[in-house]
Amino acid sequence: MTITIEHIWLAIGFLGQGLFFGRWVVQWIASEKKAESQVPISFWYMSLIGGLITLAYAIYREDPVFIAGQSIGAIVYIRNLMLISRSNQANQPIGPSSPRT
Repeated sequence: MTITIEHIWLAIGFLGQGLFFGRWVVQWIASEKKAESQVPISFWYMSLIGGLITLAYAIYREDPVFIAGQSIGAIVYIRNLMLISRSNQANQPIGPSSPRT
């Protein structure tokens, strides 16, 4: 069997979908560990990376439905990562911490 560009793009599409699905496994494990619903930051990174890979596949396939969906999704994932980063920065102490005596 000869590997064609179609086979390569099919593998890329499955990789994107695999990452996109894997985020739910990560979220499920995190929630089970805490015994409550959790959405770890890795969920958002996997969403973004999987979504962008799937977007590349959709562009190659010229599929407007998936192009629109993954494009909008990427905006949401980036925004959530920005909000998490901003929250983490707000929770950091300002200036060097001085020991109390």
